[in-house]
Amino acid sequence: MIGDDRVHIWTATEVDDGQVPPAQHAPVAEILAWARRYLVTSNPGLGRSGPVCPYTQPSLHRGLFHLAALTDAGGADITEAVESLRSWYEKLAAELGGQDRELLTILLVLPHLDPLSSAALDAVQARAKDRFVADGVMIGQFHPACDQPGLWNPHFKALRAPVPLLAIRKLVVFDLPFLMDSGVHAESYLRRFAPDIPPRIRDQLVRRLTERRDAVRSP
Repeated sequence: MIGDDRVHIWTATEVDDGQVPPAQHAPVAEILAWARRYLVTSNPGLGRSGPVCPYTQPSLHRGLFHLAALTDAGGADITEAVESLRSWYEKLAAELGGQDRELLTILLVLPHLDPLSSAALDAVQARAKDRFVADGVMIGQFHPACDQPGLWNPHFKALRAPVPLLAIRKLVVFDLPFLMDSGVHAESYLRRFAPDIPPRIRDQLVRRLTERRDAVRSP
């Protein structure tokens, strides 16, 4: 385990070995089981082939999949905990090279948040995302009641999880569709990736910009 007075972080192996304290073990273990059951497999509602998250299985295989929890879920400030988690992510990433940096993943499990409304979690993620994306890090939210539509099938709620959580990993070139709802995020992406954008991603960019233009022109 690593961490500080705000967050504790375990590898998947440490969770399996029972190294998570009893007060935090149940939700952390539940999310690890969910990741292995849901994120690594395909789903007919997804709207594309392949697993729900293409990074999870390689991350687990390489021992780069981590789970985290607040040290004091009753009184900790989530925003401060997210900043602490970000610092630990950067420390871990600094020790890695090449593809391993893209596979480094940390899920911050937040079982004390309201499972019936994602508003609080959405607000935390939105506040953090500008800075994270500007620095080349993705932060996403999963929640039992998350209504964000899927990229390939708007009726499929891909970001639903049994326990509220935030996920962070390296920003990669294929993340553009997750950033097009914000000009700030899109600009951060283009500054980082514009010279090397693959044709498929360029096509997505043109299509999304065209859709946005048409929406603005519509009466």
